[in-house]
Amino acid sequence: MFVVISATILLVVSSATRVVAQNGVTPAAAVDSPTEEPPGIRELLQAGGAIGVIIIALSVATVALIVEHLLSIRRGALLPIGLAEEAHQLINQGRFSDAEQVARSSPSFLGHMLAEGLAEISFGYKAAEKAMEDAGVERAARLFRKIEYLSIIGTIAPMLGLLGTVLGMIAAFDQFKNQASPQVSQFAPGISHALVTTAMGIIVAVPALAGYAIFRNRIDGLVAEATLMAEHLFSDFKRRTLSKRKSPAAGKSEGEKGR
Repeated sequence: MFVVISATILLVVSSATRVVAQNGVTPAAAVDSPTEEPPGIRELLQAGGAIGVIIIALSVATVALIVEHLLSIRRGALLPIGLAEEAHQLINQGRFSDAEQVARSSPSFLGHMLAEGLAEISFGYKAAEKAMEDAGVERAARLFRKIEYLSIIGTIAPMLGLLGTVLGMIAAFDQFKNQASPQVSQFAPGISHALVTTAMGIIVAVPALAGYAIFRNRIDGLVAEATLMAEHLFSDFKRRTLSKRKSPAAGKSEGEKGR
C-alpha cells in the first residue's frame, strides 16, 4: 500500500510539474531553448524540501495506521464467534464465574462487555445490563480515539503542503525581485517546484480521510452488533429472572383470592 501511495504521489506531482512547465514556456522560448526532461524522483524530493519530507513521513504513518486498523477493527477481532458460543452455553448453565473468566481471557470488544456484565450478574439483570452498556461506551470511545489520528493527518497534510507552496512561491519571486521584466519561462520552474508540496499533501490527505470515514462507520456498526449480541447472550437469563419475579406475585394474588 505504501508503494502504491508513494508511486501515486510521484506520478501526480511529476505530471503536474510537467504541465506547469510546458504551459509556462512561451513559443519563442520553446524554439530557442532545448527541450528539458521532466523532473525525476530525486528532483521532486528536493523540490519538496523539509516540508515534503514531513509529508512523506505522514504518508508512511497513514499506511501503518490503515493496515493496523484493518487488522484490529474487524468483526473477527472485536466479536469472536467462539467466545459468544462458549459464553452463551456457560450463562445458560448458570456458570457465571466460568463465563466471566472466559470473557476476560479474550481481549476483544465483546469479551470486555461480557466480563463487566458478568461481574455484576449477582445484583440482577438490570445491573449486568448497565455494566455492559458502560463498558461498551468506554470501549467505543477508545476505538474512535484510535482512528482519530487519520483525521488529524488528513487535516494537517494539505495545510503543510500549502505552507510549502507559499514558501516556495516567496522564494521563486524573491529570485527575480531585482530584474526589470522577468519572463514567464523564468518563473515556471520555481512555481512548479513550489506546487509539489501541495500535491503531496492532498494525495496523503485523501486516503487518510477516506480511511477515517470507513473505519468510523465500521466501528458504529460493530458496536451496535456487539450490543445486540450481548443482550442475546443474556436473553435466557433475563427470561428466567422475570419469570421468578412473576411467580411469587402470581401465588400471592391467588392466596388473596382464596381468602
